[in-house]
Amino acid sequence: MTRAAVVLAALGLAALAAGCDGAGDGDSSATTTTTATTPTTTSLGATSVAVYFLRDGMVAPVRRRVPATMAVARAAMRALLAGPTEAERDAGLVSAIPEGTSLRDIALADGVATVDLDGRFDEGGGSASMLGRVAQVVATLTRFSTVRRVGFRLDGEPVDAIGGEGVVVSPPVGRLGIEQQTPQILVESPLPGERVTSPIRVRGTANVFEATVSFEVRDEHGKVVLRSFTTATSGTGTRGTFETELAVPNVMGPVTIVAFEASAEDGRPLHVSEVPVTVVP
Repeated sequence: MTRAAVVLAALGLAALAAGCDGAGDGDSSATTTTTATTPTTTSLGATSVAVYFLRDGMVAPVRRRVPATMAVARAAMRALLAGPTEAERDAGLVSAIPEGTSLRDIALADGVATVDLDGRFDEGGGSASMLGRVAQVVATLTRFSTVRRVGFRLDGEPVDAIGGEGVVVSPPVGRLGIEQQTPQILVESPLPGERVTSPIRVRGTANVFEATVSFEVRDEHGKVVLRSFTTATSGTGTRGTFETELAVPNVMGPVTIVAFEASAEDGRPLHVSEVPVTVVP
């Protein structure tokens, strides 16, 4: 094999290990898949990844710009461990992962990402905190289409459970394993703060009555400029995926996409998810 062929083969394997920006269910349940490219060189400037913090105990994604290297999953984990920004904290986002937790290593084999964290990840907090921090890692890594489940190591040693409360992480955990930490409606694209064009393509997952997800788009003054709905692939006890386009009429600038389940009893919004974005030409 020539030197060039060896280099190309190595790049292909590294790119596979890095993953690309998608979503995996990890447990053969339905999830959203988003389209992105897999880096093919050691550095391409910067790229976007989604990392997941918590709002009211439920995972909530935000966008991060990271170096566009082949190790983009590693970069996403480091962004996750850095925690939410001040603005995100003001918006109600928190991280259950102990401050100062460091990433030792990450490896991918057969759809399982094995993340090796230092022992601080296992310290402090009760069951809710342990469940939250595991959910953050699982949601962030299964966003990559090459990752279906996540296994854990602490200080280089494989573990079966996290924390004194014993949050089980063996066998490796997928999206179905964090269902209790996933909101009824999870919008995974677009993400807060993104610049979008109309029609706005909205994708995510939902577990709602009759699989119906309702939408409003509100301008910067709170006026509703669009109402719409879509149907997820499943619902009423089973999480399904949804994808729809929201054609916003004659509106530019800041808007808020509001996704919700309309109450079967009186139509009031349930399980509300709000995503502020900016519409550009």
